[in-house]
Amino acid sequence: MSGFGVTEAAIGFVLLLVMIFTGLHVAVGMLAIGLLGAALYLGAPIVLAAGTQFWGATDSFILLAIPLFILLGELLVRGGATDRMYGAFAAWLGGLPGGLLHTNIGSCAMFAAVSGSSVATAATIGTVAMPTFRNRGYDPRLVAGTIASGATLGILIPPSINMIVYGAMTNTSVGRLYAAGVVPGLLLTGLFMAAVVLLCMWRPSFAGRRDQPIPFGRKVALLAGLLPAITIFVVVLGSIYAGWATPTESAALGVVAAFFLSMLYKRFSIRMLHECFLSTVSLTALIVLIVAAAFYLNFVLGILGVPQAMAGFVTGLDASPIMVLWILLCFYLILGCFLETLSMMVGTIPVVFPIITALGIDPVWFGIFLVIMCEMALITPPVGMNLYVVQGIRREGTVGEVILGTLPFLAMMFLLTVVLMYFPGIVLWLPNLTFGL
Repeated sequence: MSGFGVTEAAIGFVLLLVMIFTGLHVAVGMLAIGLLGAALYLGAPIVLAAGTQFWGATDSFILLAIPLFILLGELLVRGGATDRMYGAFAAWLGGLPGGLLHTNIGSCAMFAAVSGSSVATAATIGTVAMPTFRNRGYDPRLVAGTIASGATLGILIPPSINMIVYGAMTNTSVGRLYAAGVVPGLLLTGLFMAAVVLLCMWRPSFAGRRDQPIPFGRKVALLAGLLPAITIFVVVLGSIYAGWATPTESAALGVVAAFFLSMLYKRFSIRMLHECFLSTVSLTALIVLIVAAAFYLNFVLGILGVPQAMAGFVTGLDASPIMVLWILLCFYLILGCFLETLSMMVGTIPVVFPIITALGIDPVWFGIFLVIMCEMALITPPVGMNLYVVQGIRREGTVGEVILGTLPFLAMMFLLTVVLMYFPGIVLWLPNLTFGL
């Protein structure tokens, strides 16, 4: 153990990235690095402790929220609530410069507020939206770009699966993280819509053909389509902020509400429920395996003294917090081109989080920063998942068109990140107001 330091930690981190880049599952890579470090520096007892650490990592009340939020999203998709929600947004936002492009962003933001997953948001809104744009003259690149980019809001606007994982790994309050994500999520939604307006004012041909105005009475009637999502959002977040439920308990309340909504819309069936359960189990297994491997790696790194070594290294550099954040911004932009978002988050937290705490940066603020970095990774090639989800739904053109369509929105994410770096109070205002300093 005496021979372990920052250099060895850096070598281990590079080895982990090499394993992931070569196609090895991120959970296997992290477990391999953890076992290798334990075998070389700590001995057999720590290697054999892997089973105990796996059990301790998965025996968590907080992580129970992950399958519940996944199930909540599945019930909403198959229960018919999404179609009505999209129709309501189309009626109210279709008159803005850019027309139905705003509907994509608004629907993504609303679905994000109940699903917690960006990929699920892209798949759901893309499936509903794509037929609407046929033969309307909209620029196909911008149509795909609004869906792929708008869907990234799924992990920023609470509830968010990524925030649950971050909170569990760093012992940060998930309730505070949820509160911290609200204002940046709304700001990013507004920036996305502003980008659409500017692009369509620059080139009106992007906006396609305008529909006939919808009577005001009809618009009001269509607002009923937003009630399911709003109801679940209020139930989930309202119960947390009021102190009536933990994030896990609030997720369970949301599932119950979504279950009754599917029955109300007469979409409920045993087959539908079976499909929801299958999808929930497969996604949960994937996420929890990664989290368990990450917990063991963190356990080994903690015994080796890596957090203290990294903190001491950064302190010795005498770099200001804002300079370190600029370095991390560039680092995550590059890393996001090659890693899946959860892998990027879980794989870097053991190394980066000690640096953040040593610099005195608020863990809640950094959680939002990291989530936005993950959002950007979702639409940066060659590994951006949302790009391929939307292209798979389009079934025409190339993925290059989707990439071009996301560039304006990628710029808006970068702009928001820089603003939050210099004005952290934007992130921390609501959690401090809700839970106190």
